[in-house]
Amino acid sequence: MNLIQAGSFLTLHYRLAGPDGSDVINTFADKPATLSLGSGQLSPAIEARLMGMAEGVRTQIELAPGEAFGDHNPQLLQRVKLSLLHELGDPDEQYSVGDVIQFPTPDGQSSYAGSVREVGSDWLLFDFNHPLAGQPVSFEVHVIGVL
Repeated sequence: MNLIQAGSFLTLHYRLAGPDGSDVINTFADKPATLSLGSGQLSPAIEARLMGMAEGVRTQIELAPGEAFGDHNPQLLQRVKLSLLHELGDPDEQYSVGDVIQFPTPDGQSSYAGSVREVGSDWLLFDFNHPLAGQPVSFEVHVIGVL
């Protein structure tokens, strides 16, 4: 029987739920996910909890606030001028609290997301923390295959 270890290639179903119990990701109703442990597809805390599990195991893991996606970092709250957003994107875009906006990385090769927390007269307050930072999460997993 194969056990999960560093670098294992996994086939699994999983469900990640936030503190209110609503699904963030759920593969149980669809085809299972395939991923390589250590590739960054799951948070390190979740990967650590999977270590040593055997094929066929189905379990639920509760992670403490901040354990899965780090603590909420107040330094990742930043104001951005509306003029800059209009320059970089659609000048007619209207923004609302809760909107998630993609920003390009400085090298232009990737992007990162920020959610709108406040709308000011000529600025928006963005939160660049992971949406589940500082939150408890529940991770349900069914390990189908380990290579």
